[in-house]
Amino acid sequence: MAASAPPILPISQTTTTATAIGGGSAIESQPPASAAAVRAFISHIADTARAGLSQRRPWSEVADRSAFSKPDSISDATTRIRKNYSYFRVNYLTVIAGVLALSLLTNPLSLITLLGLLAAWLFLYLFRPSDPPLVVFGRTFSERETLGVLILSTIVVVFLTSVGSVLISALMVGVAVVCAHGAFRAPEDLFLDDQDSAATGFLSFLGGAASNAAVAAAPAVAARV
Repeated sequence: MAASAPPILPISQTTTTATAIGGGSAIESQPPASAAAVRAFISHIADTARAGLSQRRPWSEVADRSAFSKPDSISDATTRIRKNYSYFRVNYLTVIAGVLALSLLTNPLSLITLLGLLAAWLFLYLFRPSDPPLVVFGRTFSERETLGVLILSTIVVVFLTSVGSVLISALMVGVAVVCAHGAFRAPEDLFLDDQDSAATGFLSFLGGAASNAAVAAAPAVAARV
């Protein structure tokens, strides 16, 4: 009696099943944050900051002592501040940022707290895919719960700790320095005609940073949907 042929395995089905299983494990093993997306985000921020700083005026022009004079009135001081703001806006922003940086460097605990808060937003929400959900100490957090915890943590850190007072004090000092310079710096020697059509806000070039950051984060956000 002839030996019967061995049964034919459903190769396509097996392959499909193996592929599906392999794909599932690949999805499950997907890292919570994309290193490439983080690098692109930081690169966009750095490029935009460099582009903004390239628009600053010479510091010798900012500190020209021969151009300082006492304003005739509060109205004159206000007009000077507005004109100097239009011309030195990037320099003024740099001064405020420098005061903030110096204040944080002299308060390392506040600096570490802010860096930790920023890292939490980047790695737990912005660049983290929604699947699988976040699990902390055996507790599973949905995307909405994660966002709520981050917002609550930000409010607590900024408004209910010493970090908030450090930031507010530094901002007040920076704005006071800028206003004092703008009020006592006579703008008569500045070429302001070409500034009216330039960027219209004190933080105008930061809008470009926000747009670039959104572009950099778009792949990570799309992965969350």
